[in-house]
Amino acid sequence: MRPVRKGGRQARAARQPETDIKAFDPAWRQWRRPYKPIEQLSADEVEAIHEASLKVLRDTGIRVLSPEACDHYRAAGMTVTDGDVVTFDPDALLELVALAPSEVTLYARGANRDVTVGGNRVGVCTTGGTPNFSDLEGGRRPGSLAALDDFCRLAQSFDVIHLIGPFVEAQDVPPNLRHLAMTRSVMTLTDKVPFVFFRGTEAVADAFEIIRIANGLTPEAFIERPVCYSVANSNSPLQLDHLMCRGIVDAAKAGQMMVLTPFTLAGAMAPVTLAGALVLQNAEALAGLALSQIVQPGAPVCYGSFTSNVDMKTGSPAFGTPEYSKAAFASGQLARRYRLPLRSSGVTASNAPDAQAAYEMQMALWGALMGGTNMLLHGAGWLEGGLTASAEKFIMDVEMLQMFAELFKPLEVSEASLGVEAIADVGHGGHFFGTQHTLDRYKTAFYAPLLSDWSNFENWRDSGAVGATERAHRIYKETLARYEPPAMDPARLEEIDSFIAKRTEEGGADIEK
Repeated sequence: MRPVRKGGRQARAARQPETDIKAFDPAWRQWRRPYKPIEQLSADEVEAIHEASLKVLRDTGIRVLSPEACDHYRAAGMTVTDGDVVTFDPDALLELVALAPSEVTLYARGANRDVTVGGNRVGVCTTGGTPNFSDLEGGRRPGSLAALDDFCRLAQSFDVIHLIGPFVEAQDVPPNLRHLAMTRSVMTLTDKVPFVFFRGTEAVADAFEIIRIANGLTPEAFIERPVCYSVANSNSPLQLDHLMCRGIVDAAKAGQMMVLTPFTLAGAMAPVTLAGALVLQNAEALAGLALSQIVQPGAPVCYGSFTSNVDMKTGSPAFGTPEYSKAAFASGQLARRYRLPLRSSGVTASNAPDAQAAYEMQMALWGALMGGTNMLLHGAGWLEGGLTASAEKFIMDVEMLQMFAELFKPLEVSEASLGVEAIADVGHGGHFFGTQHTLDRYKTAFYAPLLSDWSNFENWRDSGAVGATERAHRIYKETLARYEPPAMDPARLEEIDSFIAKRTEEGGADIEK
């Protein structure tokens, strides 16, 4: 048997805490992508998809299940037939889309937490909207407010997370009051940019009010300052439902960011070819984005991409596939064609936080981040095709995100970093461990992993042979144990609780309107 080494990694591990959660890092709090986005399509192919999308919108149109939205489209010069099918004048449509800003800053409650969306900037969000929660201790179970709270504490603890998603549904809170409890949790347990569900005008207005109070803004200032974001999903193929239309209108009037995201699964709700699925995605995205600009020219929006494929044997959605990455690359080109920020996602179809979850997530991240995304939704915690938020998967994803954050940092090339003097000092056949050049830099020279175990086999075995998923569970628990909530003005918290008490007494929100 090979002897256990006494120095090297073992010695370094002894000098470090078990889990190294890196503190404030400006480069991690707002990413700048230093690389040109990968382009899947030629310029002619981008134009072919663009023209095909306009043809779909002109000749087939979008079914819009909101009389109010139909009125908005009609007033902007579009045609409404059969009561709810909107067909579009391509020139008028493109003029509307051109009104949207190409870059938007979302202002957070906490200092140094603002997120600029657009250009080469990247903001990372947690997973969201999952009905279930899982960890190694309790397994998979329905989402609860306590699970949401714990995920908020996790998200607050890592600088690579910039925006907060809705994580899990708090199914132990009645639907008419759920938005109040969930928004309070996000605004008190984190100081990052929050998410608002489009669950009817009353629920949206309640969430906006809690966020406004937490940020200390007047109603007038709230409209002028984007401090949250929402997602409107078109019902592919070619349909916008009432609640999504209401949300698009409400967000535009409130001056808050809306991400229009078609859910186009090639072979199911979209053509089986990626080119056809992208045509459908693009048509639906342009139609929804135009509505926001009709309501409020210049309203902050984001072009959402979520095109993937299905397993043609079962019909189940597939994520983290080569097709998903190709679609992400192409979606970036389409968003840039319209000078719009891009939303992509980090996703997997795996049912457990295992090797499949890791490699599908990594594939999705490469597609999204190297495709030029500006908002990475579902960046941490997504499992089971979006049906479960996993605590261990969250930690695994944070490790990958931190590695991407380091990858995005510029490489220093300077007289000092070139190390010519160090090379001369060591000469032939020596080593660099003890040089002054190394001693001056060794603490920060390389990325220090959160989750990975770099010990040799014998040390790993003697420490219990703990795998990555079990280590992720330990880090999840350690992070919760040392969490500290961000400060909030007690007067603002009192005002939030008074507002929630009032709305609760009034019966909460009608989430069907």
